[in-house]
Amino acid sequence: MAAAARLFLRGANSKLSIAPGSLGTTLLKLSPNCSSRTKTQRRHAAHFTFQPDPVPSQYGPTQKMNLFQSITSALDNTLASDPTAVIFGEDVAFGGVFRCTVGLRDKYGKDRVFNTPLCEQGIVGFGIGVAVAGATAIAEIQFADYIFPAFDQIVNEAAKYRYRSGNMFDCGNLTIRAPWGCVGHGSLYHSQSPEAFFAHCPGLKVVIPRSPIQAKGLLLSCIADKNPCIFFEPKILYRAAVEQVPEDPYTIPLSQAEVLQEGSDVTLVAWGTQIHVLKEVASMAQEKLGVSCEVIDLQTILPWDIETVCKSVVKTGRLLISHEAPVTGGFASEISSTVQSQLLVALNLIASPSSSSFIQTVESSQEKTLC
Repeated sequence: MAAAARLFLRGANSKLSIAPGSLGTTLLKLSPNCSSRTKTQRRHAAHFTFQPDPVPSQYGPTQKMNLFQSITSALDNTLASDPTAVIFGEDVAFGGVFRCTVGLRDKYGKDRVFNTPLCEQGIVGFGIGVAVAGATAIAEIQFADYIFPAFDQIVNEAAKYRYRSGNMFDCGNLTIRAPWGCVGHGSLYHSQSPEAFFAHCPGLKVVIPRSPIQAKGLLLSCIADKNPCIFFEPKILYRAAVEQVPEDPYTIPLSQAEVLQEGSDVTLVAWGTQIHVLKEVASMAQEKLGVSCEVIDLQTILPWDIETVCKSVVKTGRLLISHEAPVTGGFASEISSTVQSQLLVALNLIASPSSSSFIQTVESSQEKTLC
């Protein structure tokens, strides 16, 4: 009979001992330094309510969609308009674990929407080859947490293909999609936000949407862009975020942040899910403290919109950045250091009594002198 272990919780005054029992049973008791009570842990989690954007009118008729349905719509538009486009990844043929590709294989055939082996390095390597050959490659990594086996292919191959060939060849037709961020029950292998790893690498574009409307427009822009793009999709918003999304294809410019709320006292910058957290923060700050917050959605992590953020900080004089990723080496550090290096002298001058003429100069020549 296999040995068994019994854990007896007898309070803080118990002692730890290991004594053999009958049938190989092992008895464990807690030491005086241990406690049977669960210690209170500091939790780094935030509750938020999704706040939909106004219904867009410039792109034609709309339909109610959640975020994963808007992704499906963008992929459907691409397959319909581009006969070279192919979608591939783990389980995408039956719709994927989040249902983003549901129905596409039946509509466009198994040669254009197909499964791959469970090998992220192979998925991206295959996508590079497809893109170099001139087709439109849309690869899915089932979770952003598992993109790391493909890191070499993305950073050393895809990002550098154009540069190392002297612009003779490129894989700009490659787009890599991946569910991203925490969801509340994903634990360590299904909750990561790895955008900062790729922000260090020239030759890539990294994009993270906040909503269904943004997701469709930004994904179509990534697919059309002539650089390899990584498109991270906030998985917690797949079903929680619902908006009226245009049915026809449309694009939203990359590397262009969006000012969602004008303010005068502090600039709040985020991307993806954290945008909705900061919008609630802005409302609370206005209501309880009388603080006017300017909220900016960065949207594109690489290359990011320095001008919009700097212009806002010149106006407010304060900057707060929020992201889901670990603090150390997070992309907020890059934003913070860039703003400080470009605006610190300007903000010191703005704080001085004789700064009125300088403020006008900064505002009129923002792009040339600061960003």
